Amino acid sequence: MAENQPKSVSAALAAATCSLLGSMPAVPVQAEEEPDWDFNTALLYYGEDDDRVQDLSLNILARRYYVDDRTLTLGLTVDTLTGATPNGAIRQNVPQTFTRPSGSSAYTVPAGELPLDDTFKDTRAAITVGWEQPLGRLWKTSVGFSASREYDYTHLGLNGSLSRDFNKRNTTVSAGLALAHDIWDPVGGAPIPFAPMLDVGDTGNKTGSDTKDIIDAVIGVTQVISRRLLVQLNYSFSNSSGYLTDPYKILSLVDGTTGDTIPRVPAPGTEGPSHEFRFENRPDERTKHSLYGQAKYYMSGKVLDASYRYMTDDWEIDSHTVDLRLRWPLGEYSYIEPHLRFYTQSEADFYTISLVDDVELPAYASADYRLGNFDAITAGLKYGWRTSSGNEMSVRAEIYRQNGTIPGDLLFGNQAGRESYPDLDAIILQFSYHFSR
Repeated sequence: MAENQPKSVSAALAAATCSLLGSMPAVPVQAEEEPDWDFNTALLYYGEDDDRVQDLSLNILARRYYVDDRTLTLGLTVDTLTGATPNGAIRQNVPQTFTRPSGSSAYTVPAGELPLDDTFKDTRAAITVGWEQPLGRLWKTSVGFSASREYDYTHLGLNGSLSRDFNKRNTTVSAGLALAHDIWDPVGGAPIPFAPMLDVGDTGNKTGSDTKDIIDAVIGVTQVISRRLLVQLNYSFSNSSGYLTDPYKILSLVDGTTGDTIPRVPAPGTEGPSHEFRFENRPDERTKHSLYGQAKYYMSGKVLDASYRYMTDDWEIDSHTVDLRLRWPLGEYSYIEPHLRFYTQSEADFYTISLVDDVELPAYASADYRLGNFDAITAGLKYGWRTSSGNEMSVRAEIYRQNGTIPGDLLFGNQAGRESYPDLDAIILQFSYHFSR
């Protein structure tokens, strides 16, 4: 290695990452100095077209640096979500009426339109606490706790990691483990799998709350290749068990010849669904494997950040993600950062857009478009600058486009002539402010 090679991989990675974010790496605290606080704040807006999901999020991350490289991290996130989201039913050439998840009222979707549940409203508050410290000269450990609360969902999590430097601190091997326990308390109750949607006020198709448990593990290696190049490779394992169904998603029950949703009997008149709809059902376990590679390359003041992720699971979903960022300095105090992200995935083995009448129900089925076959692209630009006081600010604007396809063997009759996959466009706006005290 060159004589002026970075002393440790962690320091090099921190410098490269901070450079990409437009913030300076924290100066190590000397033994005689008081601890320092470092704050990263961000206000983010996410908005989908056609009056679908809108999200306004405030994020605050505070780090306190102590002597001997010990660090306390505190995080707070508050999200407010509103709008409408696809409920899973297919389009029809006649109006469709649905009972709301609460069971207290109904709503009607005009003929030819994508059925959207307009009751999507939620506020989420999440906190994180983390502690990091060295264990001797070459070892470092961290522990953390996370919790979040939504009106129908509660999350509790614990995590820990251990890393060791090798090769004159140019190589770091790390391992981490995270455990989470989540509680679902759906509005109106968790539906019985494949139970029919019922009239307003009838809760005979619902049960109480349910839970799920998640285990995540990761092992990785980070390597300084040269003064300009840093690479990282991770393998991740994830297992989820328990209630993995979305309690608000349904499927249309259709005629096997026409492909049209079967009208409800008795005919509409009673306040409730106009057609036959069934609640979805997903497996109660999911195992995922992921490989992730990242390279950061410094070239004449510019920093290129490129990464690739491959994920596969036992739901038969395979996904590929390519992410590219280039931080381009504009003088001494500002920069721009173009961003491009490509994502593609295959559909789950139980994904379908409808259930066929007089055909035996499958073990599992979901019409959730997020489990389907789709491609997505994100493109945007970030501008950052340093203030006269030494603080950092940035603004980011991105567009997101998602397009999916439905396998021909899932389409029946008139379904082939209708738009079945709910494509979407969205915009992302973010303002960030970094300062120290």
